[in-house]
Amino acid sequence: MAFSSWFSRLRSSSKGFFYSNLRSSRFHNLQTSKVPTTHVFHSHSSILRNPFLSLLPAALASAGALALQSQPSPSFCDASDINASRGVSFGGKGSTEFVVKGSHKELPKELIDELKAICQDNITMDYDERYVHGKPQNSFHKAVNIPDVVVFPRSEEEVSKIVKSCDKHKVPIVPYGGATSIEGHTLSPNGGVCIDMSMMKTVKALHIVDMDVVVEPGIGWMELNEYLEPHGLFFPLDPGPGATIGGMCATRCSGSLAVRYGTMRDNVINLKVVLANGDIVKTASRARKSAAGYDLTRLVIGSEGTLGVITEVTLRLQKIPQYSVVAMCNFPSVKDAADVAIATMLSGIQVSRVELLDEVQVRAINVANGKNLPESPTLMFEFIGTEAYTREQTQIVQKIVAEHNGSDFVFAEDPDDKKELWKIRKEALWACFAMVPNCEAMISDVCVPLSRLAELISRSKQELNASPLVCTVIAHAGDGNFHTCILFDPNIEEHRLEAERLNQFMVYTALSMDGTCTGEHGVGTGKMKYLEKELGMEALRTMKRIKAALDPNNIMNPGKLIPPHVCF
Repeated sequence: MAFSSWFSRLRSSSKGFFYSNLRSSRFHNLQTSKVPTTHVFHSHSSILRNPFLSLLPAALASAGALALQSQPSPSFCDASDINASRGVSFGGKGSTEFVVKGSHKELPKELIDELKAICQDNITMDYDERYVHGKPQNSFHKAVNIPDVVVFPRSEEEVSKIVKSCDKHKVPIVPYGGATSIEGHTLSPNGGVCIDMSMMKTVKALHIVDMDVVVEPGIGWMELNEYLEPHGLFFPLDPGPGATIGGMCATRCSGSLAVRYGTMRDNVINLKVVLANGDIVKTASRARKSAAGYDLTRLVIGSEGTLGVITEVTLRLQKIPQYSVVAMCNFPSVKDAADVAIATMLSGIQVSRVELLDEVQVRAINVANGKNLPESPTLMFEFIGTEAYTREQTQIVQKIVAEHNGSDFVFAEDPDDKKELWKIRKEALWACFAMVPNCEAMISDVCVPLSRLAELISRSKQELNASPLVCTVIAHAGDGNFHTCILFDPNIEEHRLEAERLNQFMVYTALSMDGTCTGEHGVGTGKMKYLEKELGMEALRTMKRIKAALDPNNIMNPGKLIPPHVCF
């Protein structure tokens, strides 16, 4: 099939589809500027008692209630029965609760004065600003409270002073980046201090010959790549639009290019981190390899703000590819598509992307964008290198596709055409919301050894197709990671239970295949209940011992990552 003919269907509608337009009606407050004006500090306990807050859809994390108790805290041996008696247990083994519970205590006036002295005008207790920071953008997770105060530090020194003050008063801290997380990482069910890193977004140093860059955590990966492009370099990780480097480190994210370049843990050289007592630690040198001591860099990456606040990141860079080709093809079933992804990887071809979309996801893209793509399971490839090499790769994969019932193999070499293809893939989630308005998405993130991917997707699709809910499949098929967008109405109990059942089915099936409950989205509050089955209690106890040693007052994003029933 001629690509020009196929691509004309892709561009058949002039109706643009933009994330901001789609979501603005559902999350109208999210466009509020993050740089606040000075506000008069006032008592706001009546706001926090407002029963409406119990309905807040909060998107990115929870804080543990234990940090705000006046009695000695059992924070590091908080058995689930202890928590349950207080009515604050969430995320433990077997938990099916959606709303993250917590207690709340008024912030000491002394702490507020200290924060105001540190941050000057870059602090707010304005309700709208706190509400934005305490609710999700793209997640169904909720919490009973929102932050008491939001601070916007401008430097590493300010972060250190903020953390030190919070530790002194035993007030919880929630670091906040691009707010794109979907597992409850930045919820504040106990109130406390939200540290918004958006004002720390400077590129501090670019070493072109060494192919690395030193940045502050608030810079987005897309902004960084715009800065690097004139130098012929780029940072290869590409999660959702809006993600920041600090948050990407905290969740150990990856993206569609991970099959070629690895995940965040493979692309960070070192970090600077503010610990719970305010100390500033640099985790390593700028050397490309080192055998000096514990690997503190990898300890912090994926810690989700529970061990410290990241204030500086040194990243590995890559040369912008000389040439690239993007290809697409269709299949009669998702198993056929997954089999081709596996066969391609086994062939030794160095693909940079292998993405799978099922027929429901393609339908959502057509609805949202006014396109006319064939509504069948689809694979998207990207090949990079010299012009001759990429075309050779394309031909080899085309042959593999033909051997596995594939059809409509087309490819693009024009820069605008390639950008359009990846744009519709990146906007897949927003396309789902356009197809099924007024719903939330429970997004699975299972990952299995590549040899088990086709079986996992096939078994999952049987359950998804039989469900009354609309469910789409999107997979990073080259590394065994796939997502399901389960669209449901959180106000309908039957929807919630069915969404949870489907998600749990996929997680337990993946774990039975020696896989993981989360390939790239992280744990937050949403995945805690699966960790004991995946990692075992001894691994979780070890994590909790590390947490206790570095954060004895349990102020750093408490209630995240480590299940509450873990004791040592």
